[in-house]
Amino acid sequence: MTTKQLAMQISRELRKNQTTAEKVFWMKIRNKQIRGYKFLRQHPIFYHWQGKEKFFIADFYCKELKLVVEIDGGVHIEQKDYDRIRSEVFEIQRELRVMRFSNKDILNNIKKVLEELYAII
Repeated sequence: MTTKQLAMQISRELRKNQTTAEKVFWMKIRNKQIRGYKFLRQHPIFYHWQGKEKFFIADFYCKELKLVVEIDGGVHIEQKDYDRIRSEVFEIQRELRVMRFSNKDILNNIKKVLEELYAII
């Protein structure tokens, strides 16, 4: 299995098993609801490391805006270093902007989250 095939397989599985916060956010941004911009969910972002093709899967990605939106659940408290590395790859190697929101932000104040998203756009 190639790296791209693996990434697509994992992406499909993640889309089937979204968190509640991801579902809520997706319902607000899908179908170009945010100023006509298309967002993809669970989208692989490829990069090269030590001569090999690797990937991270972004929770949400808008190619036109070069924007990644990450929704962080409780597990992210324990993986701060991993999340930092992901953000650095997105921002430095791929020149993407990264916005991070917690599940709690999405579930308790989606209006504020969307205001922050509009402010970036």
